[in-house]
Amino acid sequence: MQITYDVCCGIDVHKKMIMACLRKGNKKEIREYSTLTKDLRDMASWLESADCKMVAMESTGSYWKPIYNILEMLGLNAIVVNAQHMKTVPGRKTDVKDAEWIADLLRHGLLKASFIPNKEQRELREVSRYRKSLIEERAREKNRLQKVLEGANIKLASVLQDISGLSSRSLINGMLEDNITPETIDDMLFGSAKEKKQDLLQAMDGICTKVQKMLIKAIVDHIDDMTERIKDLDNIINKEMKKYDDAINAIDEIPGIGCQSAETIIAEIGVDMDRFPSPAHLASWAGLCPGNNESAGKKKTGRSNKGNKILKTTMTQSAQSAIRNKDSFFRAQYNRLVVRRGANKAKVAVAHSMIIAIWHILKYNVPYEDLGSDYYNKKNTEKKMAFHMKKLLELGWKPAVSSMS
Repeated sequence: MQITYDVCCGIDVHKKMIMACLRKGNKKEIREYSTLTKDLRDMASWLESADCKMVAMESTGSYWKPIYNILEMLGLNAIVVNAQHMKTVPGRKTDVKDAEWIADLLRHGLLKASFIPNKEQRELREVSRYRKSLIEERAREKNRLQKVLEGANIKLASVLQDISGLSSRSLINGMLEDNITPETIDDMLFGSAKEKKQDLLQAMDGICTKVQKMLIKAIVDHIDDMTERIKDLDNIINKEMKKYDDAINAIDEIPGIGCQSAETIIAEIGVDMDRFPSPAHLASWAGLCPGNNESAGKKKTGRSNKGNKILKTTMTQSAQSAIRNKDSFFRAQYNRLVVRRGANKAKVAVAHSMIIAIWHILKYNVPYEDLGSDYYNKKNTEKKMAFHMKKLLELGWKPAVSSMS
């Protein structure tokens, strides 16, 4: 095949490091660099000294931007390629829009009407959902801030885990004022960040233009504004949901569910469980049970129904937190199912168990009692012992026979 570039380089991009492979004829040289600006300059100098004609890298998130900035500044030819195009030939397909699909089901009578709560609960829903949307938007704004910082060669997230923390915010403000020096950075660091002074000095050594600084300032102001709005909504919810404190505290006892999640759950389902004849009805309404998919007498895997999007999202997020508790029943349930069902389905199964527990708590006004992480070990103990004993005998194990004296 015809050779286009005699000397070229391919770069595999990651958050904290990159792997560069320089090809020169039949020879190749591989080097590893960090994504700090200093090391990127060293890599570019190496490529320039090798008379590299073209550099290619994947479009991995926003992490390709610092590399491209340096190569572009030094006049090296570089291209960014879609990772999917590099691995497989792109296909052509169209997705059915959710709205069109729901409308089609409604037209054929395949949808059941959901209950309409009273006005008070609808108002609580509006406030709760607005707070949830603001929290999600604030998270998106923080991700947007991270992307802009990456584009400006600021590698703050590679050193500090939370770019919205006290130290990170002080460093960002110092960067906007061009006031980060070895002498002034001490006053900007708090807690464990003080131990990372040298790493932070290198991470904040970026290429931030005037326009990027204005954009970062606008994003930071937006994050602060949304934080204040969220606090205002918290006050409204705490005031209006005072009468549901007992129910909120009872749900809060379930592992993985915090006070804010409990408030969201109460706002979505209320405290009157008479509207749900059984816990299975509530689970189905929340979209946390498998769908029906049976053909020729065989049951196949069925996707869960749409359900209440807000409640389903809240429960799956709570399930994610619950499985981290090693002493809870939900951790044992997850470990039991994840092997054969996969992480996502096991997580939904945990969320299903949690919504069942919530129904019983609200229906019968009883406290939550955890079954324990050893629940499945204690279940059917005799059958398990017989099963394992049979396997041992099949593998050739022979029980010790006591000798007669």
